[in-house]
Amino acid sequence: MKAIRVHQFGGPEVLKLEEVPDLRPGRGEVLVRIKAIGVNPVDTYRRAGSNPDLLRPYTPGSDAAGVIEAVGEGVRRFKTGNRVYTSGTLTGAYAEAALCEEGQVHPLPESISFEQGAAIGVPYATAYRALFQKARAVPGETVLVHGATGGVGLAAVQLGRAAGMILIGTGGSEKGRALVSDQGAHHVLDHRAPGYLDEVRGLTGGRGADVILEMLSNVNLGKDLKVAAEGGRVVIIGSRGSVEINPRDAMSGDLTILGMMLFNATARELASIHAALGAGLENGTLRPVIGEKLPLAEAGRAHREVMEPGSYGKIVLIP
Repeated sequence: MKAIRVHQFGGPEVLKLEEVPDLRPGRGEVLVRIKAIGVNPVDTYRRAGSNPDLLRPYTPGSDAAGVIEAVGEGVRRFKTGNRVYTSGTLTGAYAEAALCEEGQVHPLPESISFEQGAAIGVPYATAYRALFQKARAVPGETVLVHGATGGVGLAAVQLGRAAGMILIGTGGSEKGRALVSDQGAHHVLDHRAPGYLDEVRGLTGGRGADVILEMLSNVNLGKDLKVAAEGGRVVIIGSRGSVEINPRDAMSGDLTILGMMLFNATARELASIHAALGAGLENGTLRPVIGEKLPLAEAGRAHREVMEPGSYGKIVLIP
C-alpha cells in the first residue's frame, strides 16, 4: 500500500509518498481502509520537529475516515464493512490504510461523507473540549470565536449554536466570514479591520464576551482580555509565539485564562467528547465543512496551505 513517510524533520518537502508493507490488525485493533484524511496544523508542527523524540521514519496524521477492512481478536464494537472516523491511529493516517485501537475509531453516520468524517477528529474534539470541558460554557452565554473560519472555529460555532449560545465569530476574508455566518454565528467581525473588537461591547450590551476561544494567542490574547465579560473565560487553543499582556486586565474582570491541548484529555473525557459528537452528527447539528480536497501525493501542498492566513474549512487528502 502507499503512505506518506517522513524520514527527517523539515519543511513540507520531506513528505514522501512511498510503498509500504500491508497491515494486519492485532488483538484489540482494527484495520481501516482510508477514504479521506484530515490535515491539521499539529501535523505540520511534528513534521518540522516539534517532538524531536518522534521515531522516524513515520507516517503523519491522526484523522481519517473510511471502512473497517479487518478486525483483530477481542474487538466487539465494530465489524468488517462499518463506516468509521478516527481520532488517532497506531500507524499514521496519511496512507491508504491504517491500524487503530478499537477506542480510536467511531461510527460514521451514512449522512456524513468520508471527506466530512476526516474533518471530525482533532477539530471537533478540540472545539468541544475547549467550549464545554474547559470553559464550561452554558446556554445563553456569549462566545467569541477568534479565528472562526478554520476547522476548530467552525466546529465551535456549530457546537455553541446547537447548545443555545450567542456566537460572535471573526474571519479575515469576505468568503470566510460568509461561511461563519452560514454555519450559525449571530455576528461576524473582520479581524483585519482596525478596532474591530470595539464592536464586541456593543453587540453584548456593554457586557463583553463570556467565553473567548483563541486560535492565535500570541497576537490576540491581550486584546481578548479587554473585551471579556466579568467572570469571563479565555481558552487558549493555538499560539505561534510569545505575547505580553497586562495582568490588571484579567484582575479587573476576575477573568480566567485557560490553556488546553486535546492530547491532555483523559480516556473518559475523550469518550464523552465522541459520544456527544456522534449524537450531533446523527441529528444534523454538526456538519463539517470541506475547504479543499487534494490527492495524497500532494500532502506537502496541504501542509503549506493549512498554515496560510485566510484559509477556511478543512483540507482533506484523498488516497
